[in-house]
Amino acid sequence: MNAPFCGQPTDYNLILEAFRIAVREDLYALATLHDREVDAAALVELKRLDFPANFGLQLRSEEGCRSAELMSEALSGLPEIATTSVLDELAVDFADIYLNFALRAAPTESPWFDPDHMERQQPMFAVRAYYRRHGLRVLDWSKRPDDHLVAQLLFLAHLFASQDMEALREAACFLDEHLRRWIGRFAARVAQRCGTPFYAGLALVTAAYVEELRDLLSSLLGEPAPLRTDLEALPDGAASVPATGPSRSKDS
Repeated sequence: MNAPFCGQPTDYNLILEAFRIAVREDLYALATLHDREVDAAALVELKRLDFPANFGLQLRSEEGCRSAELMSEALSGLPEIATTSVLDELAVDFADIYLNFALRAAPTESPWFDPDHMERQQPMFAVRAYYRRHGLRVLDWSKRPDDHLVAQLLFLAHLFASQDMEALREAACFLDEHLRRWIGRFAARVAQRCGTPFYAGLALVTAAYVEELRDLLSSLLGEPAPLRTDLEALPDGAASVPATGPSRSKDS
């Protein structure tokens, strides 16, 4: 396996460990950017690191390269020291995407599949079952559901902290059953409707990263991965109906 990350150790076990570490750190970085408003210090650090070129897992697909270029251009278009107006614009965009659903692009899985586009539905409980198998839980699911993008990225990072090959199989299954089924549509809608190139780039680069990660897991495990378009089209509830943002939960 050609390691598509920094460093090319010759021993297979070292390659595998480098792969795990690289992916884990990348997933944590992506989760952090989706978790909270980006501030001036974070923008300085992203520029210093040349994000997303600093990913341990280098994006090489057409989708990955295009999204990385857009993200890089978004960062280069920002001032070296972000002004109050720039930060305010980014804060408004973050709120529109992740807090008030103004873009009608939910950052949680349930609304993409529930007929009424409600949160905390069957996908959340299915995701929760994955977490419980690994002794994990979301601290306050009333504030942020288990099937939120940030929680799913952090769960994948947790799996990559394990040295058990079964954890990588679990990651592949989780990606196919959950994140890959909606992340592409979320990213496309955010990119089309958001107010800043920064969050457009972040959404697209996250979706591209997820796809390339799954392709590498497929090669590593020797098990073909289903196409994301096929996963999105599966007749699971309202899976083929575009999400319009969550309404009040039936269960809350």
